[in-house]
Amino acid sequence: QVQLVESGGGLVQPGGSLRLSCVASGSIFRFDAMGWYRQAPGKQRELVAESFTGVGTNYADSVKGRFTISRDNAKNTVYLQMNSLKPEDTAVYYCNARRVTGEQWGQGTQVTVSS
Repeated sequence: QVQLVESGGGLVQPGGSLRLSCVASGSIFRFDAMGWYRQAPGKQRELVAESFTGVGTNYADSVKGRFTISRDNAKNTVYLQMNSLKPEDTAVYYCNARRVTGEQWGQGTQVTVSS
């Protein structure tokens, strides 16, 4: 089973930027998609962005134009570049690896956007 470890979260002011990283313990080619989800207090976990193995990405409407997902297959790493952050982006961000047989999650990293 591949382990996913996120990093890069923290406290940032509105309008600031953060880059999250998700390092997998094995090849990410085995997964159909790698993604980032987030969960704010009292809310359901939601998709932020996903990158499909091969080609294509998908973003939540709320982050389009501000967030960018990318992957370095050689390093088994997926990134989430977050720009123009807003207080409503505050949440725990989780890395997700998905394929037909199931999915795996990282432990999450806290992102807090506040002045």
